[in-house]
Amino acid sequence: MQDKTHLVDDITGHRRMRRNRKADWTRRLVQENRLTVDDLIWPVFVVPGSGIIEPIPAMPGVNRMSVDKLVEATKEAADLGIPAIATFPNIEMELRDETGSNSLEANNLINQATIAIKKAVPNIGVITDVALDPFTSHGHDGILRQGEIINDETVDQVARAAVMQADAGSDIISPSEMMDGRIGAIRRALDAAGHQNVGIMSYATKFASAFYGPYREAISTGGLLKGDKNTYYIDPANGTEAIRDAALDVEEGADMLMVKPGLPYLDICWRMKEAFGLPTFAYQVSGEYTQIKAAAMNGWIDGERAMLETLLSFKRAGCDGVLTYFAVEVAEILAKR
Repeated sequence: MQDKTHLVDDITGHRRMRRNRKADWTRRLVQENRLTVDDLIWPVFVVPGSGIIEPIPAMPGVNRMSVDKLVEATKEAADLGIPAIATFPNIEMELRDETGSNSLEANNLINQATIAIKKAVPNIGVITDVALDPFTSHGHDGILRQGEIINDETVDQVARAAVMQADAGSDIISPSEMMDGRIGAIRRALDAAGHQNVGIMSYATKFASAFYGPYREAISTGGLLKGDKNTYYIDPANGTEAIRDAALDVEEGADMLMVKPGLPYLDICWRMKEAFGLPTFAYQVSGEYTQIKAAAMNGWIDGERAMLETLLSFKRAGCDGVLTYFAVEVAEILAKR
């Protein structure tokens, strides 16, 4: 028999990586990660009023919705199999003040939305944030006094707000304000109020990022912000500090961890999952979403492929799921496969 060994066989030691890529069926057999509808959390924006569906210019395809319209959209999301939504309020400017006091109103907008959603769509999870930025007149995530964000008073307030959100039916409290000690304080407050079954998804590593701009337009805080958030968000240069921050949240009782933003911090996703083994999520933030949408609208990239590729990258980096504004669009694509 003629020896058909090739130079490439000698070079590779008869190992050829392309054997497993030769056909669609082999590629499917050896695929390491898959994106499913179970990986999706849909962030949504709620506004006062009724009958409102208001496009957000900086986020093509994303709308602010009144509670009634949000309930309808949530039903559609649940029918697609999306496990959970994360709600963010855009309240009236006259309700915003220096301390974000409206966060402590039992019938505020975010709690109205939770009550309505849990009544109409009980089979979908509701995740709520207790950060004060939607409620403050200065756009910061905490209480601002003489140019300083006051850590401990903010922690007291977000813990009280967390109990009210749980009372309204929130399934998971997801605090994003990055105050020291807030996870432990929220856990104690929830348990004292009898909410032992309400989970905490910590924004364990929230970076001082340039990618939040469209979100701030969505909740109308961009024009309010005085100064920056560098004294409480993590420096994008600091990976080890981010892991230390996450470790404290784990010790204080976080049930799940989140990395925000997503794509620029895939290394942090991997390190967190390896270090702690807790369910780990990434937030594909507004700036990441808008980049893909804008490039696709200009014909510069294949938007659908880029969307799916970026979401799959979070799975490869160890994430159990992703908060993404693409959630409904992706769920519809996956349903057709």
